[in-house]
Amino acid sequence: QSKGAAAIGIDLGLKDAATCSDGQVLPSRWYRSQEAALATAQRAKKKKRVKAVHAKIANRRKDAMHKMSTHLVAQSAAIFVGNVSSAKLVKTKMAKSTLDAGWSMFKTMLEYKCRQAGVVFEEVDEAYTTQACSSCGSVEGPKGLSGLGIRRWTCACGAEHDRDVNAAKNI
Repeated sequence: QSKGAAAIGIDLGLKDAATCSDGQVLPSRWYRSQEAALATAQRAKKKKRVKAVHAKIANRRKDAMHKMSTHLVAQSAAIFVGNVSSAKLVKTKMAKSTLDAGWSMFKTMLEYKCRQAGVVFEEVDEAYTTQACSSCGSVEGPKGLSGLGIRRWTCACGAEHDRDVNAAKNI
């Protein structure tokens, strides 16, 4: 059973696998951190080492996601996640980062842990969540591909936002 009373929104991303509305972050880059070791093993044609590096990456990802999902379910009464489609992003230049983030695995973990603990779990449409102000609701945040590099912005109402935390609050 969950002891939490708060609802929490989660924004899934590439820089960080997940950012929560209360500021908690699940960092990603498990594959990227082991890429050099993997490349060395592959060039040396050491199949067992390559297999071990892949296993290490998978285990680190799974461990971090289990810890984060368990923590979130324990402290929340409701969890809302953006409906990011990893299948579409895998076909772009961001494929490696998309697969490294493991969104599907994280959502699956959250879903079954929420069901066991009696916590509400829902996927919501995440359209315009990074652009809309979580304080006043006006849509004037960074837009388009050029706006992706802008991580912090200030709304006309005076509220300062971190892009990912704002999106999580809107979710």
